[in-house]
Amino acid sequence: MKKSQEFLYLDQQLCFKLYLASKTVTQAYGPMLKTLGLTYPQYLVMLVLWEAEPMSVKELGARLHLDSGTLSPLLKKLQDKKIVEKVRSREDERSVVISLTVGGKKLKEKAFSVQTNIRQEICLDDPNLMQLMTMLDSFTAGFHEK
Repeated sequence: MKKSQEFLYLDQQLCFKLYLASKTVTQAYGPMLKTLGLTYPQYLVMLVLWEAEPMSVKELGARLHLDSGTLSPLLKKLQDKKIVEKVRSREDERSVVISLTVGGKKLKEKAFSVQTNIRQEICLDDPNLMQLMTMLDSFTAGFHEK
C-alpha cells in the first residue's frame, strides 16, 4: 500500500488513541467507584463539588463541559442517593444550586483511595503523569482557541 494511504490506518488515528486511552482509564475506575456507589460521570460531578460547593447547575455544567440535558439526570440520581441536594438560589430564583449532603461529604473520605489505586494502575511515575496531563490540557485548549 502507498505510504500516503497509511494515514488512514486505524493505528495512525489520534482519535482512536484518545478513545482507547479514555475507555481504558474509565474501565479501570469502574470497580473502585462501584464500592462508592458511583458511576464514572457521577464521580466527576462529585469531584467538582468536593472541590467547591455550593455551586449552581450552570457553573457545574461549565466546569464539566456538560449540557443541562446530560447533567440533570446525573444530579437527579445523586440526589436520589442523598449525597447532593438541589435548592433554588435565594439571589436568583431561576438558578438552582447544588450542595453536598452530610453523606456526600463523608463519601469524599472514601474516595481518596480511588486516586491512589488509579495512580498505581497507570504505571506512570508522577513526573510523566503530570507531563501527560499538561500535554492533554494543551491539546484540548488548542481546539477551544479556534
